[in-house]
Amino acid sequence: MNFRKCFAGVISALFLAFVPIKSLAGPVTRHVIIVSFDGGKPTVMQQSTMPVLQKMLKDGAGTWEAFTVVPSITLVSHTSMLTGVEPDKHLIDWNEWKPEKGLVQVPTVFAYAKSAGFTTGLFAGKEKFKHLNVPGTLDGFAVPEYAAKAVAKEAATFIVEKKPNLCFVHFADSDGAGHSHGWGSPEQVQAFADEDEALSILKDAVTRAGFADDCVFILTADHGGHDKTHGSTQLVDMHIPWIVSGKGVKPGFHISQRVSTCDTTATALWLLGVRLPNSLDGKPVKSAFGGK
Repeated sequence: MNFRKCFAGVISALFLAFVPIKSLAGPVTRHVIIVSFDGGKPTVMQQSTMPVLQKMLKDGAGTWEAFTVVPSITLVSHTSMLTGVEPDKHLIDWNEWKPEKGLVQVPTVFAYAKSAGFTTGLFAGKEKFKHLNVPGTLDGFAVPEYAAKAVAKEAATFIVEKKPNLCFVHFADSDGAGHSHGWGSPEQVQAFADEDEALSILKDAVTRAGFADDCVFILTADHGGHDKTHGSTQLVDMHIPWIVSGKGVKPGFHISQRVSTCDTTATALWLLGVRLPNSLDGKPVKSAFGGK
């Protein structure tokens, strides 16, 4: 496993050294927090009690009709979200923690951010995210337990202490409830409500860290779902939310352009003023920005 980690680090370093780069202007913000609601089917989230998310949407910009990748499953989708490339490039086609498979072999958004001197962190509710923990790319990494509030508290401690420029937080409860009880079930609706409370923990941490006025939240998901499953090309599985809130975001703006989960990496890098590699499949969702 140590050899695999070392090899992955070398590959990422070489990739970053030779990939063609596009220059950007200046940063929009100094801090980006990406939050993923696992199994976040838009229609179910909209009927759930999520006052924190709804206020962020009202004050920010978003769409309930963004798209994930094929296949629409957790590890594959999140890898595209956090590398900015389609599955045929990142080559992760499994959906469990498999140490023998090693680490992701293309640079993550964290690798690009670290190359620009930024502080990064990843906190998740599922062990499979270890496949994205490439040495030298994350200043903080933890899979404390499945519950969203526990993950949020761990991330909050890191946010307050380290004031990261880029932090990703994954909430798993909604996906577990979907598989156990069904997408749209009362149990899943409650899971989304619990995750909204976890989101509040993150927002409070950003305020305590002192950069609430210089931060953008990206709220999204890896896939939707139907019955007790997901992974198809049906829109119920493919549609995901994509919401931005914070510095420079147009208030009350509906994003009408097609948004892909790969756009999350591109947007985060653009917001931080990090140069965009030509290899990305995603593009920054610039239309959502330009507010005061």
